[in-house]
Amino acid sequence: MAKYSSKINKIRTFALSLIFIGFLVMYLGIIFKSHPIVMTIFMLLGLLCIIASTGVYLWIGMLSTKTVQVLCPSCQKPTKILGRVDICMHCNEALTLDKSLEGKTFNKKYNQRQL
Repeated sequence: MAKYSSKINKIRTFALSLIFIGFLVMYLGIIFKSHPIVMTIFMLLGLLCIIASTGVYLWIGMLSTKTVQVLCPSCQKPTKILGRVDICMHCNEALTLDKSLEGKTFNKKYNQRQL
């Protein structure tokens, strides 16, 4: 069985990984201290990763303020839902606001647009 996570947590994890990737790229630039141009390129690439992370955090923060907040029926804690189906941030219970999907097994494909 696959391990699922809420969409908001996935995006936050991606933003955090961008920060660590940026630091790693900058540390790789230190290896090239004797070549200032190569070192500068690595430092700028690392800085771009950190700036991209800031943008992703800003985006998910703004998106998070617009989401629907519900009370999880399983753990009784408030959680946010993005899309038609999502997972509770606390107990990984499948949640939906769509009446036609209630009682069905959780599937990420329910969030895809039907053509």
